[in-house]
Amino acid sequence: MDLNYKKMGKIIKAERISTGLSQADLAEYTDLSVPYISHIETGRSKASLETIVKIANTLNVTVDKLLRGNLESGDYAPELRELFSDCSNYEKNMIFDMANELKKSLRKNKDLLLRKRNT
Repeated sequence: MDLNYKKMGKIIKAERISTGLSQADLAEYTDLSVPYISHIETGRSKASLETIVKIANTLNVTVDKLLRGNLESGDYAPELRELFSDCSNYEKNMIFDMANELKKSLRKNKDLLLRKRNT
């Protein structure tokens, strides 16, 4: 299996922005160059494990969060916990109800998607 470096780069960029760091800041804290950080974020460069760990430590996230787009398990528990972390009980219930209805609708209309693909 090849790593999806573009997906990882997008996650790194989103985390960098959410922490308020510029590419220059991230480069400085990780002892990397700004162009290299840019290439990692766009997936043009394949970061080594050592580099991924440096970036994760600087952004205060786990490596698995940066590699999330490469997991085949589909385990979204950490993302769901994060999504719900700042929600009120009302918001949690509404999101849960909407997700259930969306799931029902997707399954009910699955044949429409298949027909569309075959045309």
